[in-house]
Formats: sequence, C-alpha cells, structure tokens
Amino acid sequence: MPDVTIRAARGDDFHAIAAITNLYIATTAIHFAYDPVTAEELAVRRAKEPRYPWLVADDGTVVLGFAKAGMWRDRAAYVRTCETGIYLDPRACGRGVGSALYAALLVELASAGFRSAVAGITLPNPASVALHQRLGFTSVGIVREAGFKLGRWHDVGFWQKLLA
Repeated sequence: MPDVTIRAARGDDFHAIAAITNLYIATTAIHFAYDPVTAEELAVRRAKEPRYPWLVADDGTVVLGFAKAGMWRDRAAYVRTCETGIYLDPRACGRGVGSALYAALLVELASAGFRSAVAGITLPNPASVALHQRLGFTSVGIVREAGFKLGRWHDVGFWQKLLA
C-alpha cells in the first residue's frame, strides 16, 4: 500500500468526500442516489450521528477514499448494529487502500462497542464482495431487484461481520 494516513474525517475533507460520492452517484449503480450531494449536506449528516465513525485515507495531498458507519435500523434493539460503506477514488482502487481503510473502521466500531456491521452491496460488484469477504464479512442474503438505476433493476447483497 502506498504511504497513506487513515484518520477521522475533518470538516475540510467533505469536499473530497462529496466529489468521490458524486462520481459513484453519476456513473454507477453502486450508490443508489440519483442527485449529487454537497459537502455541506454530508457534513450535516455526519454531525447528526456522532457515535458513528467516518474515516478518510489521504496521501498527504488528496483524500483517496472514505469509510463510514451509520444507523442500520431505527429501533433500540439495533443500537449495537451499524451499516457500513466505503468509497474510493478510482485512482486508489487495487492498491490496498480500501482494505486498510475498512479494517481501521471495523477496529473503531469494535472499540466503540458495536456488535455487528452490515454492508449492502449492489450486485454484481466482485471487487466489493472480495473486499468484504477478505475482512471477514459473510453473505447473509440478497434482495432481488431492490433498486432501479441507470435504466435497470439491481439486486443488493447483504454481508455481515460480528465484531465482538
């Protein structure tokens, strides 16, 4: 892996986080949003859920990607389960950045007392499936034709990792 620092996201990172997110929104079905996001709305979203970490990987000049956790379900019984996501600048793909970034997120979640992490992956996405499996996630099911984007229906697979 190149010389990369993994750290908590800061306010000045949200422009890069938005740019990475918007690339996936505009060009793929990996992210199911249709409309671009702004740095400001992402920062507000992050501030509303302070117990969930957002991490970035940067090489000293640019943010190469981010990994985040958020609420999985809105019931008290689910308070120790979270949903995770990771998005990389395409220039960072295949360089080990995603594995290091996601592993750091999982360590933070376990340290914070989370029991379980759940990830939804638009299928097909062999790179994301491989990343999750490499980090110890197991497939727990597929929701068929869960989202419509770019002119067709997409399945979503769910992977889970027990953290404790």
